[in-house]
Amino acid sequence: MNFFLDHDVPVDVGRMLRLKGHGIQYLHEVLPKTADALSSLRYAVSRGKVVISCNRGDFLQLAASEPHVGIIILVRRRPRVAECAAVLRLLERAGATGIVNNINFA
Repeated sequence: MNFFLDHDVPVDVGRMLRLKGHGIQYLHEVLPKTADALSSLRYAVSRGKVVISCNRGDFLQLAASEPHVGIIILVRRRPRVAECAAVLRLLERAGATGIVNNINFA
């Protein structure tokens, strides 16, 4: 699966996903760090990527009116390994069919 990680997602999550064989693109690689949620979502859609973000408010609101490939809202946790584990559990539980074109929380 291919993911677009918003600026607020820890790089550890991206590293873990890469190790599991997923395609990862970080916002800071392709857009200014100041890019808003709408710009990020549209970029991800144009490239067929599922968005992972901690920005619950903006992305849930956008999902009501904008197309998306899928959105994962990452709930902040300490330590970072708990965030990675939550994403892995979601992917194992939901699979691609549960992620694509849906909104999920990890």
